[in-house]
Amino acid sequence: MLIAYREAEGRLIRLAPEASLSAAVWIDLNKPEDAEAAAVAALGIEVPTLEDMEEIEISNRLYREAGTDYLTVQLTGHSETDGPVSGPVTFILSPKRLITVRHHESRPFETYPTRADKVGPGCGHPNSIFLSLVEEIVGRLADLLESVGRSLDHTARTVYTPGKRGQNQKRLEVALRQIGREAELLGNIRLALLTMNRALGFYTQTARDRVGDEGMSGSVANLMRDIDALEVHTDFLSQRVGLTSDATLGMINLTQNSTVRIVSVVAVLFSPPTLIASIYGMNFDIMPELAQPLGYPSALVAMLASSAIAYFFFRWKNWL
Repeated sequence: MLIAYREAEGRLIRLAPEASLSAAVWIDLNKPEDAEAAAVAALGIEVPTLEDMEEIEISNRLYREAGTDYLTVQLTGHSETDGPVSGPVTFILSPKRLITVRHHESRPFETYPTRADKVGPGCGHPNSIFLSLVEEIVGRLADLLESVGRSLDHTARTVYTPGKRGQNQKRLEVALRQIGREAELLGNIRLALLTMNRALGFYTQTARDRVGDEGMSGSVANLMRDIDALEVHTDFLSQRVGLTSDATLGMINLTQNSTVRIVSVVAVLFSPPTLIASIYGMNFDIMPELAQPLGYPSALVAMLASSAIAYFFFRWKNWL
């Protein structure tokens, strides 16, 4: 999908599909088809493929070519199942326009066009749009971190609050899956912050060779400080994830140990009656008790008494 925007009176206006791309100040390519990539290539901009964007070498992610900067970062997104995903996004910053290439849904690219006149440096120049988009992305990452924090608060209350008997195991398993999901999201956020920091560092290094970048150094410095603060917050939440995960696993072990203990106690309670029944079930010729009229009732009473004695002994020891 190709969506192009032009700037008018400090706002971004979406171009009609049949309009010429030469008037666009920002072109957003989402899972671009060959024809869309060719249309952008006609403007003198080579659109990288997904394989090129997924290269892990830093030289393939951040580079300048013919006066155009290519900055590839890893950004969070959402899948069809609403699960956390992460994918590469390339910012192609040329003197005339900004082109973004992505292959997954990312919310900042949906919310920014309607807020372009309210975010950061504005949208009057490709450099301004790039920094404003970065600001929108950083804000989205901050929102995700707050969401992770609230989810961990709820999960911690679930783990530490006793549940109904027989439902603890299932409740704790659900909590453990939720913790795993938040840990995966935190990993994606951490990677996004790291790559955004690198991209802004590269942007700063090439600022002297870029036209229209006057007065942007303050915005870049503010964004890098925000990213540093979010990285600290991410580390704090990662520690909370580890603590909550350990607590959940500990509670699961306690629940399982309680079940095993009950089974063990029941087995021990039936051991004395089993012993008595085994003794009088032996086939010997001389067993005086077999001839007694009260032998059978006496054996039953002995079995019940032995179980009762074992039960009260366990209660005395606080094993039950």
